[in-house]
Amino acid sequence: MNISQNQTLINNNTNNSMVMMNQNQSFSFISLLLLFLSFIFPSSSSSSSSSSSSSSSTYTYFLQCIQSKTQDPTSSISSILLPPSSSAFVPTLDAYARNLRFVSNITSTQPLLIATPTTKPHVSAIILCARASNTMIKIRSGGHDYEGVSYTSYDHKPFIILDTFNLKSVQVDAAKATAYVEAGATLGELYYAIWKQSATLGFPAGVCPTVGVGGHFSGGGYGNLLRKYGLSVDHIVDAEIVDVNGRVLDRKGMGEDLFWAIRGGGGASFGVIVSYTVTLVSVPEKVTVFNVLRFINGSATDLVYKWQTLMQDIDHNLFMRLLLQPIRDTVTKNLTVRVTFIAEYLGSSDQLVALMNSEFPELGIQPSDCQEMSWAESTLVWDNYDVGTPLEVLLNRTYNGGYLKRKSDYVQQPISKPDLELLWQKLIQLGKPGLVFNSYGGIMKEIPSDATAFPHRAGNLFKIQYSTTWHQAGKAADSQYIALIRELHSFMTAYVSKNPRGAYLNYRDLDIGVNHKGTFAEGKVFGQKYFIGNFDRLVKVKTAVDPQNFFRNEQSIPVLGS
Repeated sequence: MNISQNQTLINNNTNNSMVMMNQNQSFSFISLLLLFLSFIFPSSSSSSSSSSSSSSSTYTYFLQCIQSKTQDPTSSISSILLPPSSSAFVPTLDAYARNLRFVSNITSTQPLLIATPTTKPHVSAIILCARASNTMIKIRSGGHDYEGVSYTSYDHKPFIILDTFNLKSVQVDAAKATAYVEAGATLGELYYAIWKQSATLGFPAGVCPTVGVGGHFSGGGYGNLLRKYGLSVDHIVDAEIVDVNGRVLDRKGMGEDLFWAIRGGGGASFGVIVSYTVTLVSVPEKVTVFNVLRFINGSATDLVYKWQTLMQDIDHNLFMRLLLQPIRDTVTKNLTVRVTFIAEYLGSSDQLVALMNSEFPELGIQPSDCQEMSWAESTLVWDNYDVGTPLEVLLNRTYNGGYLKRKSDYVQQPISKPDLELLWQKLIQLGKPGLVFNSYGGIMKEIPSDATAFPHRAGNLFKIQYSTTWHQAGKAADSQYIALIRELHSFMTAYVSKNPRGAYLNYRDLDIGVNHKGTFAEGKVFGQKYFIGNFDRLVKVKTAVDPQNFFRNEQSIPVLGS
């Protein structure tokens, strides 16, 4: 692997991952490491009383180890390390735990330490110290991992969180139509920075402003510019990743194989991504959105049926998402199904109405249904803000979520009208879960499935997100609502992709497979669903850059021979 001259090398001695110290320092440091390991792996007789001591020794070990590698003042290092005894520990853990199923009151999944680096050398040192002590790292960006994989441990193994939320710089160059964005920035912060520099530039990414850039980009990055411009990963031209040896590698340094892998294959299997450089896309000064409701006792079945194939080749400037939800009829008080058609068009309302009248007159879009606004303003509408809300709200990192479960699928053949009727009946029977149909087609049909590690391109009519959110705490409620969404997912088996049944990595779903022992056989189960024909290449890249599988989680890429 070629190493560029501008790489940051925190430690040239990659054989033992330790900084050279004088003899007394070495003795002191090794003694500390042995003490730390004795707490992390206690004897069975003492394990019940070791939790507090383990966290304390973890903090002391990382404090001294990171200081020795960075030569930063101890006070500077202590400010980025949060042990459980810190008053900031729980607020920090919970602030980016976007799924309440995994908040801090679940003590069995708490980290030993939260590391919040502010510089790339901090990230390098944290990795080297964790590797030297064989401590598992969970890497968190915005915390929107649906299964909490970035901040919990399902097997209750000791771990620390490396939280990138302090690495949040966004630098937009409007003249070159590029942006440098650090992994801890949010989509909202990126959109706001673009808006401040240009009214005619945008970026294809998701609709939730609090989502972290690091995970979103590395898993693909799906949003409402998809049919026109593709995914976030299709516009990444450079990145910086800190590898298992603590090296900060740019695209040239990491090589094209690793650069390919972290664009859709997830970053946490390969290292800690600290930044991306992306190309921005052209948007008109005004875009148009609409949001209209239709019901199954009206024309919804016919409309959904036509929508499935219509979106393959209609004007690429149009994106249209459907929300399918069981609701209670205000008149009969019986459950029914409502279909919400939400669209964004890169053009004027007159152009959009003309397009709808020509291609989809059955939907009955009127000028009064449409609203014109800037592209930046439209990002708020998609997140359910009122029109006219100040764009500064994009900088708000607060997220008021609930207890939730999500799943995904890809549909490659139209669902027939009779089968749609069966689906309505199933949604009514279950009463809670809903579906989001996200249109494909457009440029996605033209990008090869192996252009990046994200494979779900041509051949897909639309993507499904299964969604259920509840507000009752406790295992009983969790079991109840998760069972409902699993039943809906099972019901849809006949209508979705097969061999394998595809899934979207950024809609994390541990139901489709879990790494318990980190073996290739385990990883293949979920890996082929997320990555289809790209899985084998991802395994080869993983084996080359992290052969000891240091960067691992419940659904990380496995290494060959494991």
